[in-house]
Amino acid sequence: MNRKAIAWATFDWANSAFPTVVSTFVIAAYFSQGIAPDPATGQAQWGWMQTVAAVCIALLSPVLGALADNGGRRMMLAACTLVTAACTALVWFALPDPSWTLYVLVCVGLATIAFEIGTVFYNAMLPEVTTPEHLGRVSGLAWGLGYAGGLVCLGVALVLLIQPNPALFGLDRAESEHVRATALLVGAWTLVFAWPVLMFVPDRPGARLPPGQAVAACLADTKRLIQGLPQRPDMLRFLVARLFYTDGLNTLFAFGAIYAAGVHGMGMEDILLFGIALNVTAGLGAAGFGLIDDRIGAKRVVMIALVCMVVLGAALLLTASVTWFWALAMALGIFMGPAQAASRTLMAQMAPDGQCASHFGLFALSGRITGFLGPAVLAAVTAATGSQALGMSTVLVFLALGAVILATVRPVRG
Repeated sequence: MNRKAIAWATFDWANSAFPTVVSTFVIAAYFSQGIAPDPATGQAQWGWMQTVAAVCIALLSPVLGALADNGGRRMMLAACTLVTAACTALVWFALPDPSWTLYVLVCVGLATIAFEIGTVFYNAMLPEVTTPEHLGRVSGLAWGLGYAGGLVCLGVALVLLIQPNPALFGLDRAESEHVRATALLVGAWTLVFAWPVLMFVPDRPGARLPPGQAVAACLADTKRLIQGLPQRPDMLRFLVARLFYTDGLNTLFAFGAIYAAGVHGMGMEDILLFGIALNVTAGLGAAGFGLIDDRIGAKRVVMIALVCMVVLGAALLLTASVTWFWALAMALGIFMGPAQAASRTLMAQMAPDGQCASHFGLFALSGRITGFLGPAVLAAVTAATGSQALGMSTVLVFLALGAVILATVRPVRG
């Protein structure tokens, strides 16, 4: 890969610490076990927070994506990165007490919104850092690098913060400071490793409109783009398919650690080890499928990944054995990365020239416009039944619906 592609891929390494440590494994589990009254209530509250964040992301992404096509992607990406890091670091102040519930939910919610909007600008840079023939390879390898970054960050958190007893750096385990400090680690990690893409991937040259005109133009472009989707049935079906399966994936990421802690009794150290192992298989899957993405096609990669996740996920929810839970989760992890990386490749291939950021705004919209639905359905089913397993089973429905609709898509440009 050339220097721009390497710099672009490095951002996945920097950015993946947030979903891995905060949204999925450590802070999510800390909230449900240490702050919420009980794990089931914590899962439901976390679900409503993700719901509100998803609505905000769905409303902002298409407009900001269209605005980014006018220029300034690096500045927007930098701003989102700073907000993500700052709001994450603020979780450090949340004591293990229910009175901190709203504080944590607001901090993580704002960080989630900034993180997801930042990916709109980041993903839109993909066609500018490599050739059309290597989109799948670069996207897949970058996603694999992201899993590696999440893995290393989890490892650092485990060795330096979670495991030592007495805790290093004078941290008070009784106040969960060794866990809360992972929020500071993620904030610093994001800022330290995010700079290469901001330095080596310049904005696309060309004339830019004044800010006021740019906003008006982007609103008009977004409206025109959405109104034109019925005349582009394959793009519309792809976005609808991604709407469902990404909703399922995001819900899986948000509640995986909460489920492992509540159903299989995993403590914080076990959850971190579980997260590290899952990131190994997910990273290998993303990188491995990335190497064959350009050969067999991005759509086929996504289909294979979705079918395998539905089958493995069903088996995972039925098992009561911790050993089988680990084995099935590791196998499922192999297909998590390819489903996302190949989706990014497919959008880059189908988006018209010069409209990549606006289309990645729609891409983010399709992943978030019903993003409230997955967590909301999971939260409602969990609250109604008192069963975390039944709540998590709703994820499989979203993945299966996405696969059925994607099967009808022809991956054509324009």
